[in-house]
Amino acid sequence: MMQRLRLYAELVRLNRPIGILLLLWPTLWGLWMAAGGLPNTTVLFVFVAGTVLMRSAGCAINDYADRDFDRHVRRTAQRPVTSGRVSSREAVMVAMVLAVVAGLLVLLLNPLVWLLAVPAAFLAGSYPFMKRFFALPQAYLGLCFGFGIPMAYASVRGEVPGIAWALLLANALWTVAYDTEYAMVDREDDLKIGIQTSAITFGRLDVAMVMLCYAGSLGLLAVLALMERLGPGFWLGWAAAAGITVYHWRLIRERDPQQCFKAFLHNNWWGAAVFGGMVLGL
Repeated sequence: MMQRLRLYAELVRLNRPIGILLLLWPTLWGLWMAAGGLPNTTVLFVFVAGTVLMRSAGCAINDYADRDFDRHVRRTAQRPVTSGRVSSREAVMVAMVLAVVAGLLVLLLNPLVWLLAVPAAFLAGSYPFMKRFFALPQAYLGLCFGFGIPMAYASVRGEVPGIAWALLLANALWTVAYDTEYAMVDREDDLKIGIQTSAITFGRLDVAMVMLCYAGSLGLLAVLALMERLGPGFWLGWAAAAGITVYHWRLIRERDPQQCFKAFLHNNWWGAAVFGGMVLGL
């Protein structure tokens, strides 16, 4: 039993929490902005726990969907499903159990959040299949990873104002930036097996497009901060994120896979900087 549990933990990437953090930061952005500061304890617990559960479920369903692709990519060839250590049926069952628990947590919130949970679940479940035919699956991932923002506003305010959708767009641009860095790592393997990624779609413009997406996200966050009249503390976090963006350009400009992967992992600090700025600004 302990061996199976360790395999399931590997399946849902609990040993690599970067995905949880990249999903958690925009959720916290939405909660703090909606509440004007520290949100209700119950709401905070539901969203943090839901983030961990849904990201874990997404990893399980992703490995099920990509089981025939992962074996051809050096970085993913030893994942539990594609290596045969966890069956496809087990992966689907793990994803379903985690999603059901997350759904039960949502019942602690108001009916508007229940309603928004439906498209959120659809986005999470369908994303792994988008890379088969959609040229920019990273943009779709941006919607998945940012949908906690309108749900946060719904839980705190009972409505989803325009600023929630604008904040979702800022997160989507950031997601395209960091997930393109991630896709640059596997570009050669992805070209061989015929799946779609933004790194392939952008081609020689990949570095420029990553920087453009970072700039778009930072610009939109700046506009939202001015509209919401955040205090001077916000600009400290914003400036830190801008500095990190420049550092990422230095990492990825030569397109070295190891450096691109380093930049991807470093985005945890980008999200944290923006969140820290929001906390100080509020």
